[in-house]
Amino acid sequence: MGLGVFFGIMPFMGPLAALFFAFILKANRAAALLGSMLTNTWLSIPAFLLAARSGSFVMGVSHKDIYRAWNDMVRNFRWNGLLELSIYRIALPVIIGYLVVSFMIGLSVYVITLIVLKYFKKRSI
Repeated sequence: MGLGVFFGIMPFMGPLAALFFAFILKANRAAALLGSMLTNTWLSIPAFLLAARSGSFVMGVSHKDIYRAWNDMVRNFRWNGLLELSIYRIALPVIIGYLVVSFMIGLSVYVITLIVLKYFKKRSI
């Protein structure tokens, strides 16, 4: 479940990545798929905001600078602009932030799921 949540929050990943890694790691594929599907779309905006803030904190940059640069990039979008070095000022902190946020939420979901499953297992015995 935690693996699915991790890949559900990460942009451009989702259910296929969750299933692939669940298969590779011999984890429960149904739980990974469920976790990915539950977080894939509806968590996009809050995850981006958390990722930008946490990534800027890790990189030591102001999150306001990232938001401002992101808005400028969206308003003045050019395909060749994606290859410019300045894009990394925006992308790198956001990617690092996504990794941090996805890991923390995925780990939390894993621990909560583990506790719930142990609780129900004790009740059934």
